Amino acid sequence: MKPAHEAGPGLGQGAFPLNCCTNGTALSSASGYARGNSVTGRGTMIRRLLIAALLSASLAACQSVRQPPQSAAAAVDDSGWYIGSIPDKPFDVPLVDRSRMDAKYARQTVAYNGPEKPGSIVVDIDERMLYLVQPEGRAIRYGVGVGKQGFSWRGVATVGRKGVWPAWSPTSTMVSLKPDLPRYREAGLDNPLGARALYLHQNGRDILFRIHGTNEPWSIGEQVSSGCVRMLNEDVVDLYERVPVGTTVYVKRNGRYRV
Repeated sequence: MKPAHEAGPGLGQGAFPLNCCTNGTALSSASGYARGNSVTGRGTMIRRLLIAALLSASLAACQSVRQPPQSAAAAVDDSGWYIGSIPDKPFDVPLVDRSRMDAKYARQTVAYNGPEKPGSIVVDIDERMLYLVQPEGRAIRYGVGVGKQGFSWRGVATVGRKGVWPAWSPTSTMVSLKPDLPRYREAGLDNPLGARALYLHQNGRDILFRIHGTNEPWSIGEQVSSGCVRMLNEDVVDLYERVPVGTTVYVKRNGRYRV
């Protein structure tokens, strides 16, 4: 794994001023994900997830800086935002109770009239939406969380690689801003990158910008992260299965993605 300080400078026009995480290692296969609707009941795993997520709230890189809109005790007692899990390997994917979220952030197919080719990913920072462009004027739309004021970016990149349950490390910039950050976090339910990550590249170089899962579902629709685009874990798993390495990603703000 390349240390944060080795992620070379000089990315050129469109380089990210602040990034959320370094190259993390990832498990090699997504074959354990079941594409059906099999859901297990609430249980020990969900409670452990919530406890771990709440205890890890101090992580700044790829994490939000706000707390969930309910007490920690309530989250642990009733499993908070989770209603079960989707089978996956080596960890089941926590399934969010979407009744707690604004319905507009639910994954859905919508009309789309943008100029991007089918198969492209379009992230609209202002809308807090990610679109996977489909043929015939349609797109699959997902609600996302984005970088807070001054931390977001716009531009064009490609998916350079994909990770299943990736590990996480902060960038050197994040360490300089918050020296007490842990330097490494193993893959798991409390990892800031969640169940999947898409690693964005420009000109063949990793620019340390990710589209990834989150263990903070209350942050979807918010502008709270340190620059990356976060999705519900079940949504990022769905997106991961649909897009190959090499997919073009457009991140736009104020209606434009060209810097």
